[in-house]
Amino acid sequence: MTARDFGLLSLICFCWGLNLVLTRWVVADVPPLFYAFLRFALIGIVLAPWLLPAPRQLGTVALVGLCIGAFNFLFLFLALKLGTASQVALAGQVGLPFTTILSMMFLGERIGWRRGLGMTLAFAGVIIIAWKPEGIGFSAGVVLAILAAFVGSVGGVLMKRMEQINVLTLQAWVAMVSWPVLLVASGATETGQIDAVSHMGAPFWWVVAFSVFGVSIFGHGMFYDLVKRHEVTQIAPLTLMTPVWAVIIGATMLGEPLTPQLLTGGALALTGVFMIAIRPNIRLPDAAALWRRWTA
Repeated sequence: MTARDFGLLSLICFCWGLNLVLTRWVVADVPPLFYAFLRFALIGIVLAPWLLPAPRQLGTVALVGLCIGAFNFLFLFLALKLGTASQVALAGQVGLPFTTILSMMFLGERIGWRRGLGMTLAFAGVIIIAWKPEGIGFSAGVVLAILAAFVGSVGGVLMKRMEQINVLTLQAWVAMVSWPVLLVASGATETGQIDAVSHMGAPFWWVVAFSVFGVSIFGHGMFYDLVKRHEVTQIAPLTLMTPVWAVIIGATMLGEPLTPQLLTGGALALTGVFMIAIRPNIRLPDAAALWRRWTA
């Protein structure tokens, strides 16, 4: 990998990590499902020209869109409402083990002891992060982050049934099938959406613009380009910069605590994910990269 491409990937991971922290800051005051709706609605408007011609496998594309879009972000933004950006970023790393397990179940993937150990470490790390030491149970924010990772992984495996389509076309259709679901969910469960947005003022719209243009269009678009030009075993381990950035920025901007529990669980989870990422799936070769594209 050239220094230029490494720098580009580093910038992408920084943008993803920063976006998690900014989203945590926004959903502290703005209803999370309404914010997710606004994000996808604006992506749909910006990418509307790429909706046509419609993909031939429109039903499959729509199903993938619901998994990696509406339902993934529904759980993710609720997780950020109830947990810290650091917890959510680290817990979301179970997306790769989930993708590998689903590949084993539905695509006939086989794993060796190294990836098996990696999955064990990843799940053990997330359990440590999720555990509430003051009582029996798990942090709601972390549990929702795990659900978001699982739904996103289902979408990643379903992508295996899709024909290759332009990345902007895919993002346009993900947005198109996602915003109506999120709008209905927000209307049914949330109140005071407009007042909350008005109260935050211009900073809210700067964050929205960054999430649409900096993360969804630039970040995901450039990441697809890197995946096309480099081996997954080069790209996937380096994306672990994303949760590291999220932890650093969360502690700096929001004052999130770096507890021994978080650091120990995070270290285990990242070690496990690294062990999986350097030995990619055979049946779903880009599984190590698929899960990362839609977690920020």
